[in-house]
Amino acid sequence: MVNGLSLFGGKRYRILNIMDEFNREFIEFEVGVSLPAIKVIQTLQRAIEFRGKPKSIRVDNGPEFISHKLEQWCYIHSIELKFIQPGSPTQNSRMERLNGSMRREFFDAYLFDTLSEVKIMTEEWVYDYNYYRPHSTLDKLSPIEYLDKYNLEMNYSV
Repeated sequence: MVNGLSLFGGKRYRILNIMDEFNREFIEFEVGVSLPAIKVIQTLQRAIEFRGKPKSIRVDNGPEFISHKLEQWCYIHSIELKFIQPGSPTQNSRMERLNGSMRREFFDAYLFDTLSEVKIMTEEWVYDYNYYRPHSTLDKLSPIEYLDKYNLEMNYSV
């Protein structure tokens, strides 16, 4: 979750980011003035429709993640909810890195007038991040290139 963001007129907003830890792919996001548990669940459902159901989800201890609604939803869908220890963002370092990069390269570089504008430009940034941005931890491949390489290698080893 990236907090502390403001539109040009001063209205505060937040963004929820969902990333696949395997290949660092930015799977889904949600932008809003507030992001209650129901919005988190809807965003997770979109991510599952796109990529499939994960075995677990790693989250911090924000109010949207410690809600009973999210806990019940995860239980019903057999998804383990893994909480990082309070005050230990390094336990979620890949997401913290993504959020930091997004803040420095994107949110600090633009002024947005509306949440719609934030959503549209975020989609463009995410596309560039997933398809063109090389990662040193992924053999200097983009997340999509790394996933394609992995899938190709898995097909050859079967």
